[in-house]
Amino acid sequence: MRLVALETLRPRFQKNLCVVILHADNGLVGLGDAFFQSAAVESYLHEHVAPLILGLEDPSPEAVSAQLAPYVGFQGGGVEVRGNGAVDVALWDLLGRQTGQTVARLLGGPSRDEISVYNTCAGPDYIQESSAQRSSNWGDAVGQWEDLTAFMERPGELAKDLYAEGLRGMKVWPFDHAAEASAGTRIRPDELAKALRVVSDIRDAVGMDMDVMVELHGLWSRRAAVEICHALEPYRPFWVEDPIRPDAIDSLQSLSNEVGVPIATGETATGRRGFLPLMQSGAISYATVDVQWTGGLTEARKVANLADTFAIPIAPHDCTGPITLAACFHLSMAQPNALFQETVRSFLRTWYPRIATGLPRISDGVATLSSEPGLGLTINEDLRDPSVAHRRVSRIDSA
Repeated sequence: MRLVALETLRPRFQKNLCVVILHADNGLVGLGDAFFQSAAVESYLHEHVAPLILGLEDPSPEAVSAQLAPYVGFQGGGVEVRGNGAVDVALWDLLGRQTGQTVARLLGGPSRDEISVYNTCAGPDYIQESSAQRSSNWGDAVGQWEDLTAFMERPGELAKDLYAEGLRGMKVWPFDHAAEASAGTRIRPDELAKALRVVSDIRDAVGMDMDVMVELHGLWSRRAAVEICHALEPYRPFWVEDPIRPDAIDSLQSLSNEVGVPIATGETATGRRGFLPLMQSGAISYATVDVQWTGGLTEARKVANLADTFAIPIAPHDCTGPITLAACFHLSMAQPNALFQETVRSFLRTWYPRIATGLPRISDGVATLSSEPGLGLTINEDLRDPSVAHRRVSRIDSA
């Protein structure tokens, strides 16, 4: 099997996504995707990666991962790492299709047949127009799946709706507006009370039967984050996620020692070397590794094994594309220390199916994989319509 073409598709309905399709000379394809700065990722893949990988015979994910490791930028999840991550996922998918095995099987699993999911309460247009993690980029969709507006305005009602679907976990971020008002330096009493009402209403609606994750997006200074975490303690959140930046390890360790809530972090940490000091510090209870942003499945499984060494469960991050989500499920099925998988029902029911079909089946808050080889996905051919997506192809004779 030889790689003969690298194809990218950037959907016009999701400006941050770059879909990657690797073509082999035997007609098989492998799928991956990258999220954020999609045009820059596209350029990097065609101008740098394609000349390196096209023509390779029987390319293995591990060998290609080592070949593509950047000399500059390897310590962060920049364009190179995200682009390499998409290629890596596509290579695992291609290897699965070639061997007739699921990726979960190739990763050494499955260690389970199903895994629980929780719902991140975003809306269909969340983080669509730019790469900014700000409320101005939350989208303004309305309708049945606008879970972001729902958790801000009707949190109890939303909690009951999710509970009725069988979901027993939900993630909300009611503190972000306050962080933007002060650049994360302080939270005023009225802002704190307003944000806490979201969590309080969820507890009033469904009690302790719902795991509530509170996302802080790494926007806060340590002192302000400590105040927020202390205020959340009576509501017993399952975790508080990214209270401060994960690279502020000493501060994160101090915060963890001072507060009485579990801390989750890791979606923006990169690779084993990014996670190792976090785990050594004892600051985190859960590792929310992003399969794509950390460099692909090849690196993510090493992060998962590292976490297992420190007795830390993984809970892989979603919000970065349907192909990455499928890769997350295969990783979680293979890893004994996977706790559950993040999902976004508004994405799963709106734009994810416009990219690919064959995503894991979710019923009553539990996901199961199909036995289809690779990641089990099929690209939506409508994406190749110029009115739907920007398409670019590098071939072996032009790479």
